[in-house]
Amino acid sequence: MDVSMGYGSMTVLDDIEFKIYENEILVITGPSGCGKTTLVNLLAGIIKPTAGQITLKGSRVDPKTHNISYVFQDPSCIPWRTLRNDITIGLEIKGADRETVQRRRKEVIDLVRLNGFEDYFPWQISGGMKQRVALARAYATNPDFLIMDEPFGQLDAQTRYQMQVEIERIWEKEKKTIVFITHNIEEAVYLATRIILLSKQPTKIQKEYRIDLPRPRDITSREFLQLRAEITEQYEAFEEFE
Repeated sequence: MDVSMGYGSMTVLDDIEFKIYENEILVITGPSGCGKTTLVNLLAGIIKPTAGQITLKGSRVDPKTHNISYVFQDPSCIPWRTLRNDITIGLEIKGADRETVQRRRKEVIDLVRLNGFEDYFPWQISGGMKQRVALARAYATNPDFLIMDEPFGQLDAQTRYQMQVEIERIWEKEKKTIVFITHNIEEAVYLATRIILLSKQPTKIQKEYRIDLPRPRDITSREFLQLRAEITEQYEAFEEFE
């Protein structure tokens, strides 16, 4: 992608250029208000850039033709649907046949470990489990890539860590391409194959980090802590110049 995005006289994203590689977890982070959500909405084809373009498999990204799944920060379960019916709504919208729906439902329920909760409604489950439902729904359509916009921001620390472990486990098994947005540097280092650090507005790419730490990652290892500290120092530098 190579894009700029503005609203009137305000430039939000200023000549943002990078590639997303197949089967990677690309984590994008940066200070509040730098345009991370705008960026992922561009990646999903929800909005169009004011300059440049984003391509996927050789053509301009378009949610009507490309299979892109989006996991939001807030739980997005459908209140009147049981988990089994919520998970497969994307397949229903795409017109999948009954056999495909049933097969994928079983596969993704197994994948995110929701067995035994299929007939529960959203009000009967925890926030962490709601995000498992969102993950299952995202994976059910076998997407070209997944966008996760701060999906664990509303969870408590323990549940958040558990979900990070789950994301890593699922990615190791499925090897889907993931673009993950977060403010949490430890989360970024734990999950990423690559991290892009954005600057304040007008937003540019400040720095890119390739994360070569072995998996599963040890958040107490010297290498992990050094990398977390380095990125945190860069991140906090933005605050000093406000």
